[in-house]
Amino acid sequence: MNGNVNRASLLWLLRGLSAWVFPCLLVATAQAQTLVNEQELLGQARHWLVQSISKSRAQGDVPLRMEVTLGALDSRLRLASCARVEPYLPPGTRLWGKTRLGLRCMEGASRWNVFLPVTVKAIGRAWVVRRDVAPGATLGAADLMQAEVDWAEEASPVMADATPWQGQAATRALTTGQTLRQNMLRPMQVFQAGAQVRVQAQGPGFQITSDGQALSAGVVGQPTRVRMDNGRVMSGTVLDARTVQLEI
Repeated sequence: MNGNVNRASLLWLLRGLSAWVFPCLLVATAQAQTLVNEQELLGQARHWLVQSISKSRAQGDVPLRMEVTLGALDSRLRLASCARVEPYLPPGTRLWGKTRLGLRCMEGASRWNVFLPVTVKAIGRAWVVRRDVAPGATLGAADLMQAEVDWAEEASPVMADATPWQGQAATRALTTGQTLRQNMLRPMQVFQAGAQVRVQAQGPGFQITSDGQALSAGVVGQPTRVRMDNGRVMSGTVLDARTVQLEI
């Protein structure tokens, strides 16, 4: 009698467990099947990035070779399946250097928004340091050479043209192979206030040269004021250690 009761109790318990366990397994399986395929998501992200970068290159003046490297999403994420994922750039970011791409679900059982780490390289020719340069030293043609570098590696713009850096001073020690950037240079001071300078004014078909006294320190490419021999004060741009170009 007791054996029959125990068997009946066991059957009842198994039926109860089945009624509870099987639906849970089915729900878990359904949830696993509705997760986003990460590789497909990364493929969408890469496609969007390539298109966006191609458009920006078409609008640029400098030929650069763009390279994109995608990072990985947080491994703890469990994103629900989504019929339409929209890539976008978060405010204040751009496709340059180490950045991030937003991915948000626009059509799905649940809305989600995640950020994907991205590295965008912009390979092109620019000036690099040929030999070590001490802080404050004036840069000349022997100090630099051209090479292919990643323009996007740092925030400060590279020096792509020769004219802007010639005659400028290094703001810090520069090492061989380093890419020259704007924040590494400052205009060179070439004379003190009170120095005698040559003042020149040039226009269509004429050029006038006179002498004057600098009223402020002269920095190449920067404005300064000069008192002429007749006492008149003029403003001009410092060209070199002896010459100021008047603004006429």
